[in-house]
Amino acid sequence: MIFRLDERLIFPKPDLAEPDGLLAVGGDLSVDRLLLAYQNGIFPWYSEDDPILWYSPHERFVLFPDELRISKSMRQVIRSGKFRVTIDTCFNDVITACSAVPREGQDGTWIVADMIAAYNRLHAAGHAHSVEVWEGHELVGGLYGVRVGDVFCGESMFSRANNASKMALIYLAGTGLYKLIDCQVHTDHLESMGARMIDRKQYMTVLQNSLV
Repeated sequence: MIFRLDERLIFPKPDLAEPDGLLAVGGDLSVDRLLLAYQNGIFPWYSEDDPILWYSPHERFVLFPDELRISKSMRQVIRSGKFRVTIDTCFNDVITACSAVPREGQDGTWIVADMIAAYNRLHAAGHAHSVEVWEGHELVGGLYGVRVGDVFCGESMFSRANNASKMALIYLAGTGLYKLIDCQVHTDHLESMGARMIDRKQYMTVLQNSLV
């Protein structure tokens, strides 16, 4: 059953989601609603012509920072000093760059204008963060997401230079701030770095413990 949200600041139980993870439709992208969603393992994901769709997948693709695997070649890249990494210096540039990245099997982007505005508001409120990777003075990669306690709910990443998005993830994992990084969507290169699937129960246990 797909639930329709109204102006009340509530969500149905995440385990009531459809097999594809779709849980609810409607509502808004206010800071308070987005925070409530992430605190319950729910996130928005929709296209330009759709209403707001809210998902809570039955499995999550995640990275535990202490399970991060860094290849020998990537260690050489890190040691070379090719990249410089910063946090929260140009959030809007990062999310805008992520919105422009072509996605295999997707026509257009789910990071629509309303989403960009909403996550900029989350960033201004101190809940959404970006990691930026620079080559010289050029922004060549990065990622953004939402912090929920000591869980980082990654939303998207981009790369304009080889290994730039990997560098962003490695830096994020190395901050020591997070027990879990939610990568959401499986990719082979994230799996090669140690990301793996866990079920909703395990994910929610980590998430709820992070809020204590």
